[in-house]
Amino acid sequence: MLKTVPDLPPIRETIARHGLSASKALGQNFLLDEQLLDRIAALPGDLSGANVLEIGPGPGGLTRAALRAGAQVTAIEMDSRCLPALAELSEAFPGQLTVIEGDAMKLDHAEIMRGEPFHVLSNLPYNVGTALFVKWLSGDEWPRQWLSLTLMFQREVAERIVSKPGTGAYGRLAVLTQWRSEAKLAMKVHRSAFTPPPKVMSAVVHVTPAKAPEGVSARVLERIAEAAFGQRRKMLRQSLKGVQGALDALDEVGIDPTRRAETVSISEFTELARTLRSLG
Repeated sequence: MLKTVPDLPPIRETIARHGLSASKALGQNFLLDEQLLDRIAALPGDLSGANVLEIGPGPGGLTRAALRAGAQVTAIEMDSRCLPALAELSEAFPGQLTVIEGDAMKLDHAEIMRGEPFHVLSNLPYNVGTALFVKWLSGDEWPRQWLSLTLMFQREVAERIVSKPGTGAYGRLAVLTQWRSEAKLAMKVHRSAFTPPPKVMSAVVHVTPAKAPEGVSARVLERIAEAAFGQRRKMLRQSLKGVQGALDALDEVGIDPTRRAETVSISEFTELARTLRSLG
């Protein structure tokens, strides 16, 4: 059950009182609809007592929702203007909120979360959202410390994450996500829900770890996907020729080198990475 918070003003009032405005340079767009925020915070499941990492909380709209759900929230915010509003939330939810001022791209999230499992719940700043997402997915260590990723993206990016082979949205992000995770587009969010309204629609993606295929190096798979989709209109024999051993691996696996990357399934990419690793 959601906790009631006495005397907590609406987010719009908090923004006005602290003179906050969304920074385009920081990729900020504030969500004010608290019912919508509660629905987003419910996507990971029961957060009571759970550790949550939030990137770019801004004035704390989604932060409130996670705190109401009973989570222990660690929020990383690089915009010092937002810190007083977040400090008020710390007072309203004693012992539940830790705010760290800094750049999430430069910080060690595992260290910040003290080595404990955590959920990531964020309305990600548009200018670093994809880079952070890839950071959470990358690396050979699996499963990672995070238990789930519940993230707001531009809808176009969200659709790329959950896309299937043979579609125009299918690419590197789909491969990096789906080869050892389950990903779903959990909620579409209209641009009018934000202040200021962005030029594009948004969507929330929910990702949970799955079993990683054996014998596959994440770094090798990432390199293959980057090369293949870096020249997606070209045949594989052209796009992968810069990856040492990749053409031999294509032959070994039985993938026609005249195919294009968007036709190659995720299982074929993982088999290609496994074979390339063994050939190396």
